[in-house]
Amino acid sequence: MVELSDQGNNTYKRAFAGDTLNAAVYLSRCLQGTGHKVHYVTAVGDDTLSDMMISEWQSEGIVCDTIAHIKDKAPGLYSISLDEHGERTFSYWRNDSAARRMLDNGLNEEQLERLTANFDILFLSGITLAILDTESRTHLMNLLRKARDNGAEIVFDSNYRPCLWASEDAARDAMGETLALATMALVTFDDEQALWNDESPEATTNRLRELGIAKAVVKLGAEGCLTIDYSAQDEATPVTTIPVEKVVDTTSAGDSFNGGFLSAYMEGKDLETCCQRGNALAGIVIQHRGAIIPKEITDTFAQTN
Repeated sequence: MVELSDQGNNTYKRAFAGDTLNAAVYLSRCLQGTGHKVHYVTAVGDDTLSDMMISEWQSEGIVCDTIAHIKDKAPGLYSISLDEHGERTFSYWRNDSAARRMLDNGLNEEQLERLTANFDILFLSGITLAILDTESRTHLMNLLRKARDNGAEIVFDSNYRPCLWASEDAARDAMGETLALATMALVTFDDEQALWNDESPEATTNRLRELGIAKAVVKLGAEGCLTIDYSAQDEATPVTTIPVEKVVDTTSAGDSFNGGFLSAYMEGKDLETCCQRGNALAGIVIQHRGAIIPKEITDTFAQTN
């Protein structure tokens, strides 16, 4: 999506962002030089902004061969307003965005086949689900099921945004179906509490266990996270984080955590180490404005972590 972020004094900065894109960018940056490749799956339009998006993503090392171009469509748009504590408020304009059509005459058969056969990990979020119509969502579930059967890990971040769903029941149905297919959950407790009425992070890990998920992380913001490998643990392990003295912008806190976590996971690190990298990267990102911070900052992080 096109992002307009509040810079103060009635000035907004234009960038390209979105929850899964943010995670993909940070993942790609952390994996530079490792031989791992990050592909992004979406649909864009046939306009200048769409071309600029593709060019920028490629400059980040993201492979764009699973992106559809849809005639007479354009990217969605959102703006971010920040309060004095760095907390954000979003406004969206994406009801007719190209991404909504990615599985409806967007991605071709070759691209869809690649999704189910060529990747080690498929990562998606609740926002991915929310922007798709019912038929496209069913198509997505079938693709995920086939990919999992072919050996791929399915990693899901619920990223619940009430304004994107017709009702809580609709969100619970869609996310419940996805979690039942997932091999790993990367969720945020605030979201899980809002949607599922979980009383505690431990209640979230217990609920996820009942769904048959193999591994889970419950993000707790400044308190760090809980992580659990259900095949080896009865209780989740808390992973703390170093407090950030001055929080500037929390827009991409969870997304950058996901990128850092997944980079360590792809390198074969244990879950606690993965969480530590995710926490550390998120702690850096929230000290800067915008969802995607300057590359030179994360390059330094990647070299030392």
